[in-house]
Amino acid sequence: MTSDPLVIAGRTFRSRLVVGTGKYPSNTVMADAHLASGAEMVTVAVRRVNLTDKSKESLLDYIDRERIFILPNTAACYTAEDAIRTARLGREVGLSNWVKLEVIGDERTLFPDNVALLEATRVLASEGFVVLPYTNDDPVICRKLEEAGAAAVMPLGAPIGSGLGIQNPNNIRIIKDQARVPVIVDAGVGTASDAAIAMELGADGVLMNTAIALAEDPVAMAIAMKLAVEAGRLAYRAGRIPKRMYASASSPVDGRIASATAAAGSRAGG
Repeated sequence: MTSDPLVIAGRTFRSRLVVGTGKYPSNTVMADAHLASGAEMVTVAVRRVNLTDKSKESLLDYIDRERIFILPNTAACYTAEDAIRTARLGREVGLSNWVKLEVIGDERTLFPDNVALLEATRVLASEGFVVLPYTNDDPVICRKLEEAGAAAVMPLGAPIGSGLGIQNPNNIRIIKDQARVPVIVDAGVGTASDAAIAMELGADGVLMNTAIALAEDPVAMAIAMKLAVEAGRLAYRAGRIPKRMYASASSPVDGRIASATAAAGSRAGG
């Protein structure tokens, strides 16, 4: 897959799978899962990182930063102002000028507040951030986010952590068809088939956390997700056959051997 890289804001990634850092049984398991996934970019909630006491163990100690690019996120921010402040903090402490921008609008569903998200995207993009906003699977809001300066758009497949898979596949198709920036499906993946479907729909990548971190065997699931993303991408590029209402024979019918009954009838008639 190295000949088919994911490129965001001029940066190249060989893997199209992006993974998170939360909910793992331990930091060691997290590190093992990261390695198994082949991911080259992981999300880190700025608020989970120890930014003051360098003598204490940090989540960052378990991320191979020579191999993996850190994408800070603004998880648990409920206003544009809070998300902007959190993104600036992540840049100031040296995490990155990239940000997975989250502005949550509802505590129960964790759906985004798209009005606030647009505002925060405009501000951060104008300040030189590479903004990757997490949003609804709404083609209109994705287009507006791109116009506001987003370097990629990240529509949800289903609510965060739900494991429901892609709920509105046609929306993902439309978003991809309209977008001039990468489209990364973010949230809702439960198992490998969900990741493959996202890629078969044309998504440029898939971001997931819970599906790997809370699996019975996170490392094994990380491998499964790696293979699923690769398989889905290959299938998308190969081009699937059209769906049909009725059967279509696998073997050609021209030149087939006539049945004995038909052959006999032909001779009798001749």
